[in-house]
Amino acid sequence: MILIISNNGDTTTTQVIKYLSAMRKPFIRVHEDEFFEIKTDKKRIYMVSERHQFFLDEITSTWYRRGRLKFKRLSYDNDSINIHMDETQHWLEDYVIKTLESKKTINKQTNSHVNKLFVLEQAQKAGLNVPKYFLAENTDEVVVNTTITKAITENVILDSINKYSDAIIYTSIIEEKEKENFFITFFQEKIEKDFEIRSFYLSGKTWSTAIISQSDEQTKTDFRKYNYKKPNRKVPYQLPESIEQKTHQLMGLLDLNCGSIDFIKSGNTFYFLEVNPLGQFLGLSTACNYSLEKEIAQYL
Repeated sequence: MILIISNNGDTTTTQVIKYLSAMRKPFIRVHEDEFFEIKTDKKRIYMVSERHQFFLDEITSTWYRRGRLKFKRLSYDNDSINIHMDETQHWLEDYVIKTLESKKTINKQTNSHVNKLFVLEQAQKAGLNVPKYFLAENTDEVVVNTTITKAITENVILDSINKYSDAIIYTSIIEEKEKENFFITFFQEKIEKDFEIRSFYLSGKTWSTAIISQSDEQTKTDFRKYNYKKPNRKVPYQLPESIEQKTHQLMGLLDLNCGSIDFIKSGNTFYFLEVNPLGQFLGLSTACNYSLEKEIAQYL
């Protein structure tokens, strides 16, 4: 039995499930609003929610696509008993998660989110080129027009002034200095790039796509500012073997076996930007005919 933990409306998960269904492989898709109770039956542990029920030893592989396995905790009216109950349930939950992670998995619940600053340090240890970066509370050391800023966290979406849309924090070029101090911010050297590369990594294999974003002012600094009227050209791309080997080493250092990885090419140099274990890849898979959703289904 394959266990898939995902968001309710995630299209990528649905596409992978289509292949699993065609292969007649049994699976359970757990949504982010689903809570499980841990129970036992004849010395076997099983999980129960309003939608699903399965024995822990029935699961052969797990895909942590989005979200996490959530648990419903039981309690009594007596607070002194609840302290013991909470601790016991914590270790039961920990056992369930560790047991699932010991099976064949695509990533793990415990490392589904990565720290970008730590990732950049590990990328340098793996021998990958990383644009120079620093943290600062002011722009005193910032060189205008040759420095960019981006979020330290994963993709940030803010409530927009326009109630009909959200506001995404994109990579931006620093065009003028600030007079006042501010909260700690991530700054990075602006690299003049030939094009961007999005790679999908799965268990030692890498599929890459060149994104020709530089000829469009809207996508020049950050290709996520999609131009839907005139989309960027996307073509299959082969990274140098040395870069793929260093990427494989990096994923090992991060204890990840799957993720979307961003590079930029400038002249003969490839720069590593970031890795997202939960990154989107379906659009690039379609554009390059990679059938990555089939690769995932076969791996599971």
